[in-house]
Amino acid sequence: MAAARTICIRLLAAAIVIGGLGMGMVLGYFGALVQTVKVPTRSTLTKQINTTTQSSQLYYADNVKMMNFNTDLRRTPVASKAISPWLKKAIVATEDENFYVHSGVVPKALIRAGVGDITGIGGQTGGSTLTQQLVKMQLLSSETTFKRKASEILLASRIDKFFSKEEILRAYLNAATFGRNNKGENVARVEEAALGLFGKHANHLSIAQAAFIAGLPQSPSVYTPYTQTGTLKKNLSAGIDRKNTVLFRMYRAGVLTNKQYQSAKKEDLKSEFLAKATPERTDSKLGYLYDLISDQAVYYLAQYLAKNDGLKWATVRQHNDTYAEYRQRALTLLTTKNYQVHSTINKPVYDAMQTAMNQYGDYLGTTHSYTVTNPTTGKEETVTEPVQNGMILLNNQTGAVLGFIGGRNYSENQSNHAFYTYRSPGSSIKPYLVYGPAVDQKLIGTESQIADFEVNYNGYSPSDYGSTIQNRFISAKEALAQSYNIPAVNLYKELRTKTNPKTYMDNLGVPLTDKELSRLGVALGGTDNGISVQQEASAFSTFANEGAHTDSFVIDKIETPTGQVVYQHHAEKKQAFTAATSYIMRDMLRNVVTQGTAASLSYQVNFDTSSLYGKTGTSNDNKDVWFVGSTPGVTMASWIGYDNFWGHSYNLNDSGTNINQALWARVANAAYAADPKVFQLDKTFKKPDTVKSVSVLAKTGLPAGSITYKGSRTSVSGNTVTSLFNNFTPAATSFTFGIGGTTKNYNLFWANFFGAKNGYGTVTKYTGETIRDPNDKVGDVSAANATDESGSEESNDVGSSWQGNQSGNTNQQDSGSTGTTQNQNPSTGNTGQGQTNQGQTGQNQGQGTNTGQTGNGQTGSGGTGSGGTSTPGTGTGTGQGSGGSTGDSGGTGTGQSGGQSGGNNNSGGQQQSP
Repeated sequence: MAAARTICIRLLAAAIVIGGLGMGMVLGYFGALVQTVKVPTRSTLTKQINTTTQSSQLYYADNVKMMNFNTDLRRTPVASKAISPWLKKAIVATEDENFYVHSGVVPKALIRAGVGDITGIGGQTGGSTLTQQLVKMQLLSSETTFKRKASEILLASRIDKFFSKEEILRAYLNAATFGRNNKGENVARVEEAALGLFGKHANHLSIAQAAFIAGLPQSPSVYTPYTQTGTLKKNLSAGIDRKNTVLFRMYRAGVLTNKQYQSAKKEDLKSEFLAKATPERTDSKLGYLYDLISDQAVYYLAQYLAKNDGLKWATVRQHNDTYAEYRQRALTLLTTKNYQVHSTINKPVYDAMQTAMNQYGDYLGTTHSYTVTNPTTGKEETVTEPVQNGMILLNNQTGAVLGFIGGRNYSENQSNHAFYTYRSPGSSIKPYLVYGPAVDQKLIGTESQIADFEVNYNGYSPSDYGSTIQNRFISAKEALAQSYNIPAVNLYKELRTKTNPKTYMDNLGVPLTDKELSRLGVALGGTDNGISVQQEASAFSTFANEGAHTDSFVIDKIETPTGQVVYQHHAEKKQAFTAATSYIMRDMLRNVVTQGTAASLSYQVNFDTSSLYGKTGTSNDNKDVWFVGSTPGVTMASWIGYDNFWGHSYNLNDSGTNINQALWARVANAAYAADPKVFQLDKTFKKPDTVKSVSVLAKTGLPAGSITYKGSRTSVSGNTVTSLFNNFTPAATSFTFGIGGTTKNYNLFWANFFGAKNGYGTVTKYTGETIRDPNDKVGDVSAANATDESGSEESNDVGSSWQGNQSGNTNQQDSGSTGTTQNQNPSTGNTGQGQTNQGQTGQNQGQGTNTGQTGNGQTGSGGTGSGGTSTPGTGTGTGQGSGGSTGDSGGTGTGQSGGQSGGNNNSGGQQQSP
C-alpha cells in the first residue's frame, strides 16, 4: 500500500509539473504573440466598435471607380433603450450565458487556443464570447490564425475594461448581421431586422419575435425566413427550431417563466412575417453589373476564407450549410470593411453597349401582355413578356469581359441573360463542336466534300432548312457558311470514330456530357441544358487566340483595406486546337459573313470588316436566335428570345436572325466608337507553316486522280480550287472521296460528273418517314431542338423530325427544349418559383391529317430564379404531332437551385452556382 501511495503521489506531482510547464509554454507563446499587437486607445476603440466602416468599393477596369458595395445591406443603429429587453436577454442566454460575469474572455478559451495551435489539433477555437464576436466583427479580419485569436482575446479584455456590459451588448446588436428582410436585402443591426421581418421597431418585439431574431446571428443565411427575392422560404423549420432553442435557453437561464416559455413556443411567427416587398435600388442602370460583380466577389472571398481555414473548397461546396456560412462571412466583410474589388469591365464600352440596347431594344420583336395570378398574393396582375437579350464582349487573348448586356430592363427583370441563362445554341455550336475538331483531326480541309443526301442513321433523319435536301456533295466551307444540317451530322458521325469530342468541349469550357455528345443531333445544337452566352463567346474566341482557350472572367482582383491581395485571377490556358486549325476555321467562318447566313452585316457595321468572322444559330421555331462574331481583338456573342416565365411559348418570327444581326452590328458599332483599340483591327494573323495549301478539284475536294468507272480506269480532272489543310496533304481523288454518302450517292455523282442529266444537285423536300434519334428520350433535348440556316435568313426548322402520328409530308417538331439558368459565376442567388410549361399543339404543315396532340409540362418546384437553393423540382412535358413546327415532345426540368422549366424552351429556370 505504501509503495502504491508513493507511486501515485509521484505521478500526481509529475502531472502537476508537466501541466505547469505546459501552461507556462502556452502563456509564454501567447505573450510573445500579443507583444506585436498594437492596443487601441479608449477613444479609438469607441469609434471602432460603434461605427461600421466604409463598405467595399467596386471598380471598372483601369482603376475607374464604379460604386460602393452598399446597396444590399441595410443598417440603422439605435440606442440601448430602443432595444427590447427580451432581445437582450435572448442574445445573452443564447450566445454567451456568462456574459455578465466574465471579463471579456473565458480563460479556458485561451488554453484551448494555445494547445490547439501547438498540437495542431483543432485549427479553430469555438465558444467566443459576445465581446470576442464584437472584436471579430468590428476590429479584425476573419483570418483564423492563432495570432489573430490572440489579438482577439487581448482586445476583448481591453474592451471589457473600458466599457460597461450594456455598452458592449448595444454595440454587438448594432453590428451583427441578421439574414435578409422581406425585400431580399441583407440586414445588419437589430432595428433593421425587426423592421424587415415583423414591421416593428426593436423595442416593440414580442418574446417569440425577439427569440427568433436572437437566433439568427449564428447562421443568418440558414435561419433567415426570406430568400434573395424577399419571398418567404417554403420551409421555415430551421429558423423556427432555432427560435425554440433560444426560448429554451432563456427558460433554463431563468429569464422566462414556464408560462411565458410555453406561450412563446406556440406563437405563430409565420403569420407575422411581412409579405414580400420591392427593394429600392440605388442605380438600376448598374443593376446587372452590380449584381454580377458583387456576387462573384462574395464567391471568391468565401473561397479565400475557406482555404485560409485549411479547408478544401470542393468539400465546402458539397455542404450547403458550410458554403452558406462562408458566403455570409465574405458578405459581412465586403459590406462592412473597405475591400477593393477590381473588375475587367471597360466603362466606356459597357456604357455604350447599354445605350445601343436602349435605342434598339424596342425593335427586337413583339412584347406580349397577359394577366396572371400572383402566387404570393393570389391577386391577378398584368405582366409583359418582351424579347430579351444577352450579350457579352470579351478580350480574345485574356478572356477578360469588357462589357455585357444582361437584359432589357433590370427594374422589370433581374435575370442576367448574358451569364446565367442557358439556351439551345442551334447551329452556332457547329464551328467548335463539329468543324473545328474535324479540321484538327485531319478529317477535312476547307474544300473537302461532305454528303448532303437523305440519310437514316438507325432511325435518325435530319434535313436542311425548310425540310430540304441538297442532293449533292458540298464543300466544308460552303456547308458551314450556309449552315446545312445534313453535312454537319455526317461530319460529326465521322468525327466520333476518330476522337472523343468531349475532350474538345472540356478544353473549351463547354460542359456537355457524354450522353449529350453520344447523340448525332448535338451537331445541330441539341443539348439537354443548352449553353450560356458567356460560354458561347468564350469557346468561339479560341479561334482568334491561335487555338488556346482562356476562361472568361469578370473579377480581376480583390484587395483588403491594407492592400493585401486575397484574390487574383490567373488565366488558365488550354490548347484546344492547333494554330493551323484556328487559321483554317477563321478562313471558313469569314464566308459566313461575306456570303453566308450573316452576309447582311457587311453593310451594317461601321468599322473595317475584312477580319470579321462569325456564326449564326437558331433553335427550333425561332425560340433562340444567336450570332457570335470575332475580330482579332474581341469576340461578341448575342442571344435573343423570350423567357416565357409564365408557361407561354412565345417565339420570334422568321426575321429574328436579321434582327439579332442588326442588334449585334449596332452594339458593336457603339463599342468600337467608345474604344476602337480593343477590336485590334490592325492586327493580322500570320499563316502557320503547318497550314498546307493544296490545289484540289472543286467537285471532289481532292487532288486530281483516277477512278474505275463502268469497268474502265478513268482519269479525273477539272476546275481546281485551293484547299487549306491542317499539316497534311490529302491523297488523290478516289471513288468515295467525301465524308458520308452511300454507294448510290456516289454513283449518282459520278454519272453526273461524266455528263449524265440525272437530277444530281436538285434540291428536294424531305419526304421520308418522320423519325427521331432513337438514343433520345422524351424530355431530352436532341437534334429536334436544333435549327439551321440557309441563305440570308435563319431557318426555323429543327433539322430532324420527331416521331408522331403523321400522314403528311413534312413534319418538323420541337423537342421541347429544356430552358435553364445556371450560375457559373459564384452565387447562391434566389430561390425560384416553379413554372408551368406546356408543349404546343402540333400543326400540320404536310399534306396529311394533323394528329398532333397538345403536350403539357408539369410545374417544377424550382422554377425561374437568379440562383440560390430551393427544393428540387421536376417538370415534364409530353406531346405528339403530325406536322407543324411546335408539336412538342416535352422537356424535363430538374430544379436544382431555382428550378428548371419543363416543356418548351425557356430561359427562366434553373440557376446553379459553380
